[in-house]
Amino acid sequence: MSKKEKKQPTPPAPEAEETITPETAAPEEPTPETQAGSSEVDILKQTITDQEDKFLRLAAEYDNFRRRSQKEKEAIYADATAAAVSALLPVYDNLERALKQETADEAYKKGVEMTMTGLLKALEGLGVKEIPAEGQSFDPNVHNAVMHIDDEALGENVVAEVFQTGFTLGEKVIRFAMVKVAN
Repeated sequence: MSKKEKKQPTPPAPEAEETITPETAAPEEPTPETQAGSSEVDILKQTITDQEDKFLRLAAEYDNFRRRSQKEKEAIYADATAAAVSALLPVYDNLERALKQETADEAYKKGVEMTMTGLLKALEGLGVKEIPAEGQSFDPNVHNAVMHIDDEALGENVVAEVFQTGFTLGEKVIRFAMVKVAN
């Protein structure tokens, strides 16, 4: 036989096709290729789990940042309002002294009263409130005792007189009430 005439392999004879059912199928044994695919899947699952964890942590950090920023903004607003009100309190004190003075000019007195009313409304609009003092029991958290008197008509630790009105903004004391305490 010459090189050209080499024998060609003969095609296999057609056989009857065998039907494979799940019962007759042989169980797949892990081959190195399927084991590599499985480990890649495990690696990808672990990567996804890590990324989800990072995402959840980032979302929690952002939520904490947002809350902290909101609290800081509210605190800054309260501090700025308190500073502005503190600057206006000498005006309040002067108007209060002017109202206590006797005057024959009713128009002047009416003007001072209207100015005081406007200032009180503006302070109220900002959330500023007067600290109740006269006749109240002494509270060192909001009152500043500058005098002490013995007066049997008043009870123990009762504010007898207010020298300077105190103010609060929410829970924050802007100015303590300067008072005289009995007994």
